Amino acid sequence: MAIGRSKVTVVGAGNVGATAAHWIASKELADVVLVDIVEGTPQGKCLDLAQAAPIDGFDVKLVGANSYEETANSDVVIITAGLPRKPGMSRDDLLKTNSDIVGQVTEQVAKYSPNSIIIVVSNPLDAMAQVAFRRSGFPKNRVMGMAGVLDSARMRCFVAEELDVSVENVTCFVLGGHGDTMVPLPRYSTVAGIPITELIAKDKLDAIISRTANGGAEIVGLLKTGSAYYAPSLGAVEMTEAILKDKKKILPCAVFLEGEYGVSNLFVGVPVKLGKNGIEQIIEISLTNDERTALHKSAAAVQELVDILNI
Repeated sequence: MAIGRSKVTVVGAGNVGATAAHWIASKELADVVLVDIVEGTPQGKCLDLAQAAPIDGFDVKLVGANSYEETANSDVVIITAGLPRKPGMSRDDLLKTNSDIVGQVTEQVAKYSPNSIIIVVSNPLDAMAQVAFRRSGFPKNRVMGMAGVLDSARMRCFVAEELDVSVENVTCFVLGGHGDTMVPLPRYSTVAGIPITELIAKDKLDAIISRTANGGAEIVGLLKTGSAYYAPSLGAVEMTEAILKDKKKILPCAVFLEGEYGVSNLFVGVPVKLGKNGIEQIIEISLTNDERTALHKSAAAVQELVDILNI
């Protein structure tokens, strides 16, 4: 590893993993190791990406690997391994298979990079983050799931489209598990500081909230042979950047709660401060009764999966 340069491992060289490697390289955030069990795939994608470097002008080391030796001493590990969703599948249908995959990957990560911070992207997201947390033995500040960044981005996209304003003006807040029970919070969502409840009629806002909750399924239905990857991979990279640059950035992430928001021993999406130590603070915001009920319903859906896996 070059002096002063961070090292990020991306596990899974499918669309999400390879695209994450691309974003990281193009931003010159870190050297990248791309790991996959399929021989040739991570090596080929890294070689292709390395050959893009002279055109775009990024200087990072890119390594494709089928085992974990090359990943040693990574600062951040992004886990995307697992089966993607196909039309008609819910995230939960992937539960058993992906649990085994994520569990095995996490053990290798913990062995070779015991001081790393793990970001889980594999679905069903919240349950897979819980698997990684249990199997790694890492403290809770060093294991998290990427979901809220993506869900918020989807909502921001739809709000900006509805109002014909720049996406940069839009801030949206989405809590809860990454699935149909997620909890978008219009009260805390703004356009240039103005609450979106002041700008968008309730029926239109309800439609945006529904489209956000089903954002992944909409893309799966259109692609037919895979699931979203540009936005999910960049969501993980935004979290990675906040950690590597110690930005103290507040982002919604799936984290292990121990009583916050009335939820215990479970990964659920809430706003957190991300910095060099990973999760540096869980931020508790006050919720209305309806919002709290919706969040607890979302947490209960995650709890069901965790119970099935017995973790």
